[in-house]
Amino acid sequence: MTRAFVFPGQGSQTVGMGKAVAEAFVTARAVFEEVDDALSQNLSKLMWEGPDADLTLTENAQPALMTVSVAIMRVLQKDCGLDLAKHARLVAGHSLGEYSALCAAGAFTLADTARLLKLRGQAMQSAVPVGEGAMSALLGIEIEAAEQACKEADGIVVVGNDNAPGQIVISGAKAAVERAGEIAKTKGAKRVIPLPVSAPFHSPLLRPAAERMDEALSKTAIRAPAVALVANVTAAEVSEPELIRRLLVEQVTARVRWRESVAAFRSFGAHNTVEAGGNKVLTGMIKRIDKELQTVTLDSPSDIETFAKTL
Repeated sequence: MTRAFVFPGQGSQTVGMGKAVAEAFVTARAVFEEVDDALSQNLSKLMWEGPDADLTLTENAQPALMTVSVAIMRVLQKDCGLDLAKHARLVAGHSLGEYSALCAAGAFTLADTARLLKLRGQAMQSAVPVGEGAMSALLGIEIEAAEQACKEADGIVVVGNDNAPGQIVISGAKAAVERAGEIAKTKGAKRVIPLPVSAPFHSPLLRPAAERMDEALSKTAIRAPAVALVANVTAAEVSEPELIRRLLVEQVTARVRWRESVAAFRSFGAHNTVEAGGNKVLTGMIKRIDKELQTVTLDSPSDIETFAKTL
């Protein structure tokens, strides 16, 4: 099969997310309830009613996004006959979306995934004192120029996300990120947009969070996924549990190579992408990376029902 199932990262969350799916499908409701139980938190109420400021907190946004994605996948798997090993070529996720992808593919249990993402969010938020780190989106610049701007900024600043052609995110110490942004403007960046984030994700400053995830993942069972994961860190396929574990630790401080990952999909045999939740954010990037890929987005009950007929 030529499908790649893709799973969104932080920034796609909105109040009300997943509510219609939970109301339409008993299987989906069970996912929300299981996550609430695993976290000893009424996360579903926060997702459906807000406030937005609390949902946006990294420790809430990460498990929330995973919950919606996995709820959609469970409906397809339990109610509609989806078998990833039969109906998909690979899975991939953007940053935290790798955990959603691995859960959907059976590498993690749902409860373990929820707890890992809660911890990941807390570890990322606490790794760097508020105000010391920053992230900025660079629009209209190519990756080599962005990398050079970071080098010339003289400080801890790196490319954190290579999202799509002309859409790059830099991350690191606040002053260095600001300097790199100004330098990037001289190298072709049309806009530099500071991002409202709680920490400099995917930068060396997140080393304390990587260490906490290393400890947590060492105590968590990982099974071989039903289909290969295209890993953020390498933009290559991976199925071996110990390698998955190592790459998830590296991913905290390493670049999200989303552009490279999607650009490789067709060489891996995937010609269609299916985004599970996420308000089409990844699909927008995918269309900029490879216009030949066919895309489907699953956000509503009708999206799920329509897609199920293609299985």
